[in-house]
Amino acid sequence: MAHDSNRPLKIIAGADSFGCSLKDALVAHLRSLNIDVEDLSTDKYYSVAEEIGRRVSSAASAAVETRGLVACGTGTGVAIFANKFPGSYATLCRSVDDAVNTRSINNCNILAVSGNSTSPETAIEILNAWIQTPFKSPCPASGGSDWPPELDSFLSNSLSEMAPIGAAVPRETCAICCLAKHREFTPVEIMPGGVMKIVRESPTSAIVRFKAGSVEPAHHHTFGHDLVVMSGRKRVWNLSKRESFDLESGDFLFTPGGDVHRVKYFEDTEFFIRWDGKWDIFLDEDLETAHKEIEKEH
Repeated sequence: MAHDSNRPLKIIAGADSFGCSLKDALVAHLRSLNIDVEDLSTDKYYSVAEEIGRRVSSAASAAVETRGLVACGTGTGVAIFANKFPGSYATLCRSVDDAVNTRSINNCNILAVSGNSTSPETAIEILNAWIQTPFKSPCPASGGSDWPPELDSFLSNSLSEMAPIGAAVPRETCAICCLAKHREFTPVEIMPGGVMKIVRESPTSAIVRFKAGSVEPAHHHTFGHDLVVMSGRKRVWNLSKRESFDLESGDFLFTPGGDVHRVKYFEDTEFFIRWDGKWDIFLDEDLETAHKEIEKEH
């Protein structure tokens, strides 16, 4: 059986326990057609589908055209997990028309089938149609005719537009950082070297950054605050309680409302802070005094 590409065809197959029997029947059929098949056997549907999606994605530009075949009870779960990778286009097909449409419209390269609702005989017909149907060919959705020029162009352009979707890009991995994404930092005017992003007000949450060497003069707030250091290193002196705390990435500190505290930053430092109410600040010393007090410790 000829497939719809000039490149040799390889199919990677896998299933969970609910789709295993159907997958085995389709693998046997593919091998009877002398199509190269790699059977990943049976595993949890998300594990096997993820691996097939990853393999099809990474082989997009290979000399051999690599497609996937996945099966589970409904066919839906394996399709969802296989679709997590750029350039992997998995579709659940329950009829020949589904297979022809998705090949023509979506350039589907991973076929998902349902072990609970599709017989082996029907699945083989679906698989044959899926193998034989070229991208943009006449299909039931096009009324069995060639696609009009404007739709043909749209389908062609969709491949380059879809390909980057899901690609790994630099992104914030911390949920706290994501809250502040696209917001502008504003200087903390009375604290040189510090900038802040307010992400919620009253109770107030903020992302705060200070440059290495910066000092926060002794001050207090009306409300207590929770602080989590995201990166960097700092020391906090709670002058009201005559305690000090050295904090680094991952450390947490709660300072009660009204407690006077002074801070020194040893590295560029970023932290998340949450006040129990509206943010305010009251200085209890000037910057020059703060530096002198800190120097006394050395």
